Amino acid sequence: MGYKEVHAKWLEAHMRRRTGERRSRLERGHGHGERMFLEQVWWSIFGHMDNLHPEYEVSDWRGRPYFVDFVWVLGRYKFAIEVKGYGPHVQNMDRIRYRQELNRETYLQIAGYRVVAVPYDEIEEKPELVISLLKSLFAPYMASSLEEGKYKRLELDVLRAAKRRNKHIRPIDLVDELKINLRTARRCLQSLCDKEKLLPIRSGKSGRVCRYEFVHSFEDDHLW
Repeated sequence: MGYKEVHAKWLEAHMRRRTGERRSRLERGHGHGERMFLEQVWWSIFGHMDNLHPEYEVSDWRGRPYFVDFVWVLGRYKFAIEVKGYGPHVQNMDRIRYRQELNRETYLQIAGYRVVAVPYDEIEEKPELVISLLKSLFAPYMASSLEEGKYKRLELDVLRAAKRRNKHIRPIDLVDELKINLRTARRCLQSLCDKEKLLPIRSGKSGRVCRYEFVHSFEDDHLW
């Protein structure tokens, strides 16, 4: 599915789960800047919107509710992402609102959120810069999340070995490099094939799987 179809389904799903002011805020707040961020930046990085929540309600230090443009949940990590235009966030803001804005950001940090401010003008003029910065910011957290959940320690060692070689890897290569037995190497390689991180390569004559190809993705630029 392309961006427009995924975005429409994602937004509809969040609309269905909301009522009252929370639904109204999503209808009003998910505007041009937020949509441009999703299409030009987020979709270019991830190609999906899993665990991304638009117009997410949080409480400030006074217990008053307000809404963050996006909250992204990655395991035990939470990112509060705000798309900020110069006008509403600087030019048209008085001193009291400016202080409140800074206090809210500090309180979000206290509450366990990593606050990410994205300039509207940068998305419009230099989206590739925003993409590069966010990739660098997210990568260590994604690495930690993967290590905590999806992959076992030995599987991560195998993936690192495969990536270092930048070519096909064989079970015997793992025996030599990781000092494990052949049966363990084959079992781990098969597990990574099941998780779609390795692709088995069959011999042209016998049809047996003797080598495995590393499947690259965005996370691999930073994780291993």
